[in-house]
Amino acid sequence: MTIPGAKKRNLLETFHEAIYQEGWTFKESGPDEKDALLLVEFDVVIREFLRLPIEYQEVIADITRRMGAGMAKYTRTRVESLDSYNEYCHYVAGLVGHGLSRLFAKSGLEDPAVGENLELANSMGLFLQKTNITRDINEDVLDGRCFWPKAIWGDYAATEDELISKTNREKGVDALNVMCVNALHHIPDVLEYLSQITEPSVFKFCAIPQTMAIATIVLCYDNPRVLDDNVKIRKGEALKLISQSDSLDSVKRVFYRYIEMLERKNHPSNPVYAEVNKIIDKTKKDIATTLKGGAPVDLTKEYLVLALFLVTVTTFFYSYLTQAS
Repeated sequence: MTIPGAKKRNLLETFHEAIYQEGWTFKESGPDEKDALLLVEFDVVIREFLRLPIEYQEVIADITRRMGAGMAKYTRTRVESLDSYNEYCHYVAGLVGHGLSRLFAKSGLEDPAVGENLELANSMGLFLQKTNITRDINEDVLDGRCFWPKAIWGDYAATEDELISKTNREKGVDALNVMCVNALHHIPDVLEYLSQITEPSVFKFCAIPQTMAIATIVLCYDNPRVLDDNVKIRKGEALKLISQSDSLDSVKRVFYRYIEMLERKNHPSNPVYAEVNKIIDKTKKDIATTLKGGAPVDLTKEYLVLALFLVTVTTFFYSYLTQAS
């Protein structure tokens, strides 16, 4: 952090006022800060913000005020308990869900109920944020920070450095799996929220990050590489997910597919095996009872058997023809 703590807190707590000040910019970020250029040219953002209808400005300013206050709080304190973990994620991501949902409703693109049932909107943000926090543990610890709650990692390591150490790998993976479970509990809310969205462009805007998140959290589960590196889904997989995020049925099929992958990764020796199984069973049942045509059928094994059969037959005939000649 290149900005002194007191100054950073003041900026966060008053930022909702700065967005109304034409010409306001900030040029004191460090050279390696990712958002430095945005702040240097923030007068452009303000100019566009002030062109929005007043009712949109009010929503954005309110979310900015609440988010700034929450982020300022967490410059003074660390994420220790599960409650503080949920609160931190609410401030940095859940409030984004609040704001977007209120804007969808005020614009008339979605039913007013979307902007009123904000618990679901909060859960949408928490699923994304918790997935990112879970995945980024190696990078964060090496940068001198940690957003995993101590209430979880403290049961498996004495320090954050020990958490990702190769000498503590088994316990580190156990902690990782508990973090994954914490994120997976948001799946029912995610699917319920998406079931409310009717406008196609809004649906894709909301659904794409969620399908990326389910793919990422399943990739992270029981994966020791997470403790050594920043694991990511493949680009081809990401493009496929984008194309499959255009309808509720399609998204449910994506979730069902990844939940089946999670089921194959979940071994009885895992300490959270039973809890993960409950999540798997509930998700599959919820999707199967609401999906048109029922639960998707996984034909992977059948395709593999067919492929092996074709290879065997081809090899046999190739060998026969070679000998004959």
